Amino acid sequence: MLLLLGLCLGLPLCAGSLEDARTRDDTSEQVGPRVPRQARLLQRLKTKPLMTEFSVKSTIISRYAFTTVSCRMLNRASKDQEIEFQMQIPAAAFITNFTMLIGDKVYQGEITGREKKSGDKVKEKRNKTSEDNGEKGTDMFRASVVIPSKDKAAFLLSYEELLQRRLGKYEHIISVRPQQLVGRLMVEVNILERSGIESLEVLPLQHSRQKGSGRGEDDSGPPPSTVISQNDTFAKVTFKPSVVQQARIAQNGVLGDLIIRYDVNREQSIGDIQVLNGYFVHYFAPKDLPPLPKNVVFVLDSSASMVGTKLRQTKDALFTILHDLRPQDHFSIIGFSNRIKVWKDHLVSVTPDNVRDGKVYIHHMSPTGGTDINGALQRAIKLLNDYVAHNDIEDRSVSLIIFLTDGKPTVGETHTLKILNNTKEAARGQICIFTIGIGNDVDFMLLEKLSLENCGLTRRVLEEDDAGAQLIGFYDEIRTPLLSDIRVDYPPALVEQATRTLFPNYFNGSEIVIAGKLADRKVGQLHVEVTASNSKKFVILKTDVPVEPQRAGRGETGSARPQAGGTEPRNHVERLWSYLTVRELLSSWRHSRDEQDRERLRQKAQALALAYRFLTPLTAMHLRSAGQPEKLEEAQGVSAAVGPETVMQSVRGASPQPGPALKKPYSPRIKVSKTSGASLAPTSGISDRLH
Repeated sequence: MLLLLGLCLGLPLCAGSLEDARTRDDTSEQVGPRVPRQARLLQRLKTKPLMTEFSVKSTIISRYAFTTVSCRMLNRASKDQEIEFQMQIPAAAFITNFTMLIGDKVYQGEITGREKKSGDKVKEKRNKTSEDNGEKGTDMFRASVVIPSKDKAAFLLSYEELLQRRLGKYEHIISVRPQQLVGRLMVEVNILERSGIESLEVLPLQHSRQKGSGRGEDDSGPPPSTVISQNDTFAKVTFKPSVVQQARIAQNGVLGDLIIRYDVNREQSIGDIQVLNGYFVHYFAPKDLPPLPKNVVFVLDSSASMVGTKLRQTKDALFTILHDLRPQDHFSIIGFSNRIKVWKDHLVSVTPDNVRDGKVYIHHMSPTGGTDINGALQRAIKLLNDYVAHNDIEDRSVSLIIFLTDGKPTVGETHTLKILNNTKEAARGQICIFTIGIGNDVDFMLLEKLSLENCGLTRRVLEEDDAGAQLIGFYDEIRTPLLSDIRVDYPPALVEQATRTLFPNYFNGSEIVIAGKLADRKVGQLHVEVTASNSKKFVILKTDVPVEPQRAGRGETGSARPQAGGTEPRNHVERLWSYLTVRELLSSWRHSRDEQDRERLRQKAQALALAYRFLTPLTAMHLRSAGQPEKLEEAQGVSAAVGPETVMQSVRGASPQPGPALKKPYSPRIKVSKTSGASLAPTSGISDRLH
């Protein structure tokens, strides 16, 4: 009975208790001490904070996801206890609301602006400390509150994100890690895609890398209790495991990530264009095009810190990638430490002999010395520039650098700003740099800027990850360029505040997304024109999209805020436009080097984030008591998360009048934090106390 109770509640049993029992004589004096030990265990079972409900509901409309997490907990102890709610959310998501219910008190989240000084600190410090979330590409949101004996607490968290298309699929990830077995646990995902849903699949739970995570009995399909219903344009996925099913997956309640993948039908080559109440979104993902030739230089860190598994895995991955190059591609290889070691002083064509020789060169790389990042990049750019300049290239081609390192610049030019300037001046916008950072010591901020300023992407590989598998996966995303020099035009008189419309390349399996605001909501149609280069020809695509009349009852800012309860607003296209615009403004703000330009971008990003209730590096969230809005301004204002910077603020609010269920006045003590992983690594916490 006791054993079963311990397993059901996810509590570890004392490993030594059975062994101790075997070694004791069967006497009353020796058996006696077992009673208080069992009593203590029973007491722990009775007093551990109990999570009575954990539910997640996501609604995805045209790739834009609205997610609300609900958690209810009970303090069963005879004294006040601290209860914690935590949730991993995608790093690209914006939190839009957080609400706490403590007993009969409601604390509602309110998005406010941050002062300029604090916003600058995020930029300066966010890369100085590596995050220990245990997962890549996620932020960890935590809220803890001390509640009275026998009282309840509820937490509601809402966030939004645009799903990215990679390798031909959208991926929606929900963290299911309640930290204990839950009586009522449910995840519900509703997908609405007007162009039609294709290839929907629910993957086996992806388990946490942290110790103590379990693995289900069947990892070949959807998790147990998953129900999928679907028609042409709508799908519903429900995951509702019983306590027994949860225990079979992981007795500690760390079930893992529920991952849903799907794609949509694509009938028109110009893409899917949706217009709703004065806003539009354009999804562009052409297919059935011949690939562009690649000119690629692989730049591999061979400094002393790469010794062992990292270098071996990276070499194995490059062997695979070299075999995957197409006959029309050209390539070279650079290894760098404190010296720059070039395989060939020019790019070579892809032949069996050249691929074999390249593999031999990689095989003989040995880790030694420091890290000359600037020198390696300059040498790679020169190889590509020389090849393009001295060869009569008939076909249009794409020039790429794939750069991998696990450290910071220690040799040659080590100043970050000079490395960035040198690289940008040498590349001249003609070469795209894709960077991969391995481990916790890498200067990921530098790699991120190198990619963003040179039309590339960046990835972070954690220390415990398989670097080789990550490198191959990253290369798969960019292995097939289909278009270059893409330009998307809309009538300037009809469209205002459009997001980015110029793109250097389009890779097969990805997607270009543009959103904008119509200057005239009464326009009858929207003209769209796409121009791009593909191999030997110039591509021009045109279409006119009918604009439906604005729906009745909608105002200019009618959908700026999510509706109550965390449900999706009526105009998902407007929310998507605001999401993309804020992200682009934040990216430009982080990487601008002109103070006036930075201030202009900061103000625009902050104003839009405030209007649409997005928690960003430039906004903060405060908890306000729904019952005492005036007093709370100074007495019970609770600072919560501040963007991707780690924040932990404790609050002792003014004591409300004791209710009938409380024997003494109660002052809530609340801590809320949001920490970031991936490219938004936090630095240091801010700790304040408000009395």
